Amino acid sequence: MQDLDSLVAVGDSFTEGMDDPTPNGTYAGWADRLAAMISAHRRDFRYANLAIRGKMLQEIVDEQIPLAVALKPKLVTFCGGGNDIMVPGSDPDAVAEVYEIAVADLRAAGAEVLIFTGFDTKHTPLLRSLRGKIAIYNSHLWSVADRYHCRVVDLWSMTVLHDRRAWSEDRLHLSPEGHRRVALRAAEVLGLTPEDKWNAAWPPLAGEAWMTQRRQDLKWAREHVVPWIGRQLRGGSMGDGLAPKRPELTPVHADHR
Repeated sequence: MQDLDSLVAVGDSFTEGMDDPTPNGTYAGWADRLAAMISAHRRDFRYANLAIRGKMLQEIVDEQIPLAVALKPKLVTFCGGGNDIMVPGSDPDAVAEVYEIAVADLRAAGAEVLIFTGFDTKHTPLLRSLRGKIAIYNSHLWSVADRYHCRVVDLWSMTVLHDRRAWSEDRLHLSPEGHRRVALRAAEVLGLTPEDKWNAAWPPLAGEAWMTQRRQDLKWAREHVVPWIGRQLRGGSMGDGLAPKRPELTPVHADHR
């Protein structure tokens, strides 16, 4: 995309950048890292990030999509629906219908759209039961991408993210290295040629005893999964009261190049 002079990122915690902390107390994440890569090639490039942790898809559509349209960027990155899919009893077909309406609005406004599929949860305890729903949702996203001529970052096929080092302690959000890998993949999809490879092999990792892994799984479920489900069922969110970290299109500094 030779004429890529502006990018607006919309979404939830994945796009906000949890858990990729910066020295100033905010999060960087794949979107900030991608923006820095693009800026290195185009100095007039501007970037906004409207994503807020915990947002459900309808909230993203109602609160962020109109702002993105108003900013009139060349490209919008759009990842959403994961929080909806994780709610017990949710319908991926219905979630995809909401997603498509938002893509149609963005395309009608003249923006290119970069779509992100859901992750493969095969290697995540408890969450692996969601694989079927995520696969159905992903199929819809590929169809939406085809209908509206969108590029796709296929997170499902990124087997490099199956390594636990790609994830933070809560296993719900990427680690800094996980975010870096996604940024590299997104840059590749956009036609850039990063020096580093997103699918480079991880260094060898010493194995752990089966019992130790199971204890860690139980601790993780107790401290992270159960509280998350409780918040969703109560209608609460980690992002309640938070504002976007980067609400306007502004030049990108070299922090994450």
